Amino acid sequence: MRLSVIGCGYLGAVHAAAMASIGHEVVGIDVDERKIAALSAGEAPFFEPGLPEILAEGIASGRLSFTTDMSAARGAAVHFVGVGTPQQKDSYAADLTYVNAAVDALVPFLSPGDIVAGKSTVPVGTAADLTPRVEAAGATLVWNPEFLREGFAVEDTIDPDRLVVGVPSDEAGARAADVLREVYHPAVAKGTPFIVTDLATAELVKVAANAFLATKISFINAMAEIAEVTGADVTQLADAIGHDVRIGRRFLGAGIGFGGGCLPKDIRAFSARAEELGRGESVAFLREVDEINLRRRERAVQLVIEGLGGQVFEKKIAVLGAAFKPHSDDIRDSPALDVAVRLHGLGADVVVTDPEAIANARRVHPQLTYIDERDEAIRDADAVILVTEWDEYRRDLAPEHASTLTAGRVVVDGRNGLDAAAWRAAGWTYYGMGRP
Repeated sequence: MRLSVIGCGYLGAVHAAAMASIGHEVVGIDVDERKIAALSAGEAPFFEPGLPEILAEGIASGRLSFTTDMSAARGAAVHFVGVGTPQQKDSYAADLTYVNAAVDALVPFLSPGDIVAGKSTVPVGTAADLTPRVEAAGATLVWNPEFLREGFAVEDTIDPDRLVVGVPSDEAGARAADVLREVYHPAVAKGTPFIVTDLATAELVKVAANAFLATKISFINAMAEIAEVTGADVTQLADAIGHDVRIGRRFLGAGIGFGGGCLPKDIRAFSARAEELGRGESVAFLREVDEINLRRRERAVQLVIEGLGGQVFEKKIAVLGAAFKPHSDDIRDSPALDVAVRLHGLGADVVVTDPEAIANARRVHPQLTYIDERDEAIRDADAVILVTEWDEYRRDLAPEHASTLTAGRVVVDGRNGLDAAAWRAAGWTYYGMGRP
């Protein structure tokens, strides 16, 4: 099938390459000329495991191309819209400028019978607003939310755990659902749940999922706050309650909280939309979820200060990680960088290292010092803080080896990912998040 993908950022580039890898003919379209040039040359504009390989394969096969010319969308059976929906600068609401612009630019090149499939995360009701514009061209608008995990986005696109398609309740909607089944045929054929809903439900599925995950993370971080004043160990607490099948252990890792380009802005946009709908009280708890999350960043800074005797001025602090999570170079709303910037603001000599995100971090926070090589970054440090769970830091950095390089023996485990007993046995003063 011939497909177009409007927007070639993180979501769109992965989707375009993945769809080409399962046999479709795909054209990716974006207004960013530099991004399109890189993708056309087979170069991924961001770090995502597996993407360079399927990108190169798709281009070499002729099934995948990229352009800035929207007219290239003409003739595609399905047009996926995957542009960004950032938080508005003056409020919590989502900025739909790019979604509206993408649809308006696409409409002149639609043909009767075409399907426009929204993939962007949008406030519920967006599809209803866009539908008249799309239907005026004889096309059908559906909503097909993405559920990608950065670091596993290629896998999640090709082999998703579920597919959700919101369609209008008419014959065109039923036909569109059948076409999307064909688009995702390999996954559907192996039994992946294919859930057909109305448009509003499909929009809510994505934001509800993100709100639930954010709530679960902030819940265990709230328990960490209680543990810190009672002497309890939040990691043991999480293990114990995680055995309850109704709760589960996943996403019960206390630490410095979540970040990235999705969870923070999506729960804020959800709150803002609920207020617009007159149901702000229904998700009022998300404000506290957000506040708990932000408090944990400050707590990590406090632990560094405590470890260094109450003063970080002119102390060298090695910050292990810059990306908001491992297997990514994404620094959007990164808790790791937030902690680094706060420490720098207190007069510390902050050195940041990360396997993939240094270039992005340097562009946004040039005031920090960056060193690529882990051992050089921790050399002569008075304290070390783990803030991103890369294996290079969490598993591969032995405390005995670190002792030969650093000036101090203070380690703050911002992700509760280190072996506390091993670090203490090696002579380190270990501080965890919500741990004695």
